[in-house]
Amino acid sequence: MRISVAMITFNEEKVLRNTLNSIKGLVDEIVIVDSGSTDGTEKIAREFGARFFVETWKGYGPQRNSAIEKCQSEWILNIDADEEVSEKLKEELKKIINEEKEKKVFKINRVSICFGKKLKYGGWGSSYAIRLFRKNSGRFNDNNVHEEFKTDEKIYKLKENIYHHTYLTMEDYFIRFNRYTTEGAKEYYKSGKKVSLLDITLNPLYKFIKMYIVRLGFLDGIPGFVIASTSAMYSMIKYFKLREMYKNGSYIEKNNNRKN
Repeated sequence: MRISVAMITFNEEKVLRNTLNSIKGLVDEIVIVDSGSTDGTEKIAREFGARFFVETWKGYGPQRNSAIEKCQSEWILNIDADEEVSEKLKEELKKIINEEKEKKVFKINRVSICFGKKLKYGGWGSSYAIRLFRKNSGRFNDNNVHEEFKTDEKIYKLKENIYHHTYLTMEDYFIRFNRYTTEGAKEYYKSGKKVSLLDITLNPLYKFIKMYIVRLGFLDGIPGFVIASTSAMYSMIKYFKLREMYKNGSYIEKNNNRKN
């Protein structure tokens, strides 16, 4: 085997088929670590021949590492269930896998598509993340959220894009919103980060101004305004949840047994 896809999932039936179709003809193996999906995620995964594992949710970093450890190939393509590999990127990946002898770690540009619109501004338009690497060249840190791939290898940049279908509807957005704010607050709580009135009041305002005005989010029309507004609210809610955790004296783990 030359390349495996490593993926984590939770209730991804709306997006998973599109993602798996985009890697047809590219990968030798698909490894999925699921955290208890109750929809058609497993059925779709098995249609594509994926090796499917169900595990208790451990946080984004540890969950990704678990999927990577189960892969059998020399190369790992770590993608999310809502990411689509473009045709041009697929050809670029094939060339690297077949020809590259020295380079081990690559980051790929992610182009965000939100509410059906390709975003270009506000800091959401595109961002690079490590997605392709040789197995054992590094691992994700243990962060519950905003995990990072840590490596001592030089990181190279690929030319072509992954399309990140972030949110299909507002309902989908707020389901994830609640999950991510809880994970973020929990990460802060574990690290001992304190929360102030300014974090809850001024930080969201700063975030909106930065995304919508400084980074030209207004040029993305209504989706740009909605994303800037809800991102500001994300900051406020995350800090308020952190405040609640300190107020309660501890964080009740059972309330966060998600699932990706």
